[in-house]
Amino acid sequence: MIHLHFTAIDLTRVRFATSPLMETVASLRTLAAGRRGAHLHRPWLDGFAERADRLRERDLELLRALVRPAGYLPDFLVPPQRRSSSFAEELARVADADPEIVARELAHLATHRIAQQEPGREGRQALLQALVDRPDAGLGRVTGAIEAYHRVAIAPDWKRIEALLNDDIAYRLDALADGGVDRMMGNLHPSVTFADQTLRIVNYYEGHADCGGRGLLLVPCAFAWPDVLVRTAEPASPSISYSPRGLGRLWEEHPEQAGSALAGVLGHTRAALLAQLDLPMSTSQAATQMALAAPTLSVHLQALRAAGLLTSRRAGRQVLYSRTDLGDRLLSGAGRPS
Repeated sequence: MIHLHFTAIDLTRVRFATSPLMETVASLRTLAAGRRGAHLHRPWLDGFAERADRLRERDLELLRALVRPAGYLPDFLVPPQRRSSSFAEELARVADADPEIVARELAHLATHRIAQQEPGREGRQALLQALVDRPDAGLGRVTGAIEAYHRVAIAPDWKRIEALLNDDIAYRLDALADGGVDRMMGNLHPSVTFADQTLRIVNYYEGHADCGGRGLLLVPCAFAWPDVLVRTAEPASPSISYSPRGLGRLWEEHPEQAGSALAGVLGHTRAALLAQLDLPMSTSQAATQMALAAPTLSVHLQALRAAGLLTSRRAGRQVLYSRTDLGDRLLSGAGRPS
């Protein structure tokens, strides 16, 4: 169990961020678990399998050597952040990592032996040892492999994932405003408890760390499930990556039924859009899901909102749309598309 100790100042410095790089790295664990261990992400696994031929096998093997199905994750793969950043910005920080730190973390990873029964064990152990011997030369290979993998595995679904993460952050901020840190932390994850200004996280090792005035960064991460990923290394703020609320809805699809009663009233596009908004989405996110131009989709969003079927709220620079209770009842009563 990890014990993360807070001061009064730390409690005022709790922040949130999203991280496409964290999703990319964490998804490698889901990939390693395969269908038997990752049923929540099975639709994603199916999609990745269809696109996997675009990825070089040697890049994937390198990443599998660095990211194990469980246990230690080298910090340099997911550099500390202060705010939400683009994938390109985060990857640039990986490329700028100190080779000495990289070598130390890789050497520590090498002490965690790959399981005897894991396919490709010897090849991955050799890849890892080569990186340990020349971390400065190996960083370019690592960042290239991460970029290629992200393009195939995460980028096609990022808008959908980001919508879920933003919805979770909005919920946590509402809980923080209503009941303070205690309420916000109360249902963060089943393996996380908060009491006496100490956050306790069930983990594979025992440890204590002080926030020490650095605060805490909370990073919802769809592919962290079922674990919680913790980073406490100084001088950056400690960070916790946890599964967002509503994860089970992430890969749900509600294709339009051309003959549905609701489509007959609202029109096919608006009926499908209403069904799609199980998660709050921006115009651009919904346009990606619906394969429509953003200006066209915006007209439909405004019409549904004017009818009281959608509501909108601002989240940073985005406006997020979600169904109202009336929209839920209408969709349910008409027999939601499936």
